[in-house]
Amino acid sequence: MTVAWLVQRRTGQGGWADAFWSLGLGAAGVFVALFPLDGVAPSARQALGACLIGAWGLRLGLHIAARARSSEEDPRYARLRQDWGPHFQTRMFSFLMLQAGAAALLALNILVAARNPTPDLNFQDALATLVFVVALFGERLADRQLSRFKADTSNRGKVCDSGLWAWSRHPNYFFEWLGWCAWPIFAIDLSGGWPWGWLALSGPAYIYWLLTRVSGVPLLEAHMRRSRPEAFAAYAARTSVFFPRPPRD
Repeated sequence: MTVAWLVQRRTGQGGWADAFWSLGLGAAGVFVALFPLDGVAPSARQALGACLIGAWGLRLGLHIAARARSSEEDPRYARLRQDWGPHFQTRMFSFLMLQAGAAALLALNILVAARNPTPDLNFQDALATLVFVVALFGERLADRQLSRFKADTSNRGKVCDSGLWAWSRHPNYFFEWLGWCAWPIFAIDLSGGWPWGWLALSGPAYIYWLLTRVSGVPLLEAHMRRSRPEAFAAYAARTSVFFPRPPRD
């Protein structure tokens, strides 16, 4: 995250921080899943966990990197740049160090999930994989729908309200949260043989709080209210904030 700070300082694009965070957490997840703590070759569960978190980190990190490279600054960071004024770089560094700490907490979820000593893969592992894959493809679909909407110049000043965006104002965030719900399913042993697995509940709880109360929904919706108040007010009146549901008439 120190490298992320240096890159955003040089480019003036705060969005690079999210790309580095995603790629870094993906790499950390692969490391904690596969590192031979006991000198034994990785189990099938460790290998599966490493593949899933690696795919997540690459997909999200490269998507955000492409956006940061080709567009104006993410409105969340642009607002922080405005609010923090001459103290932006100092506060941004502290902010990114907090993000590094958050990544460490989330890596713990992957660690206790991958190290679940239950022998062989079972129904819980299959269910967790299904949840993760649905979340991965759902977030990718939401991102692609939004990218296509923004690429159409006739949509300037409008709010994306088609596809998944008709069911949730933040479907990408919802699927991001859903992906972290997979790790407790991997980790928790209902027979009581792996009590450390319960720590994996901290991941979805933290991500939900972060996205809906801190750096996701609040900052983006504040930007939307400033930039297109009437269109966003109409959209918000008929569309769920986070959890997908049919739009109101």
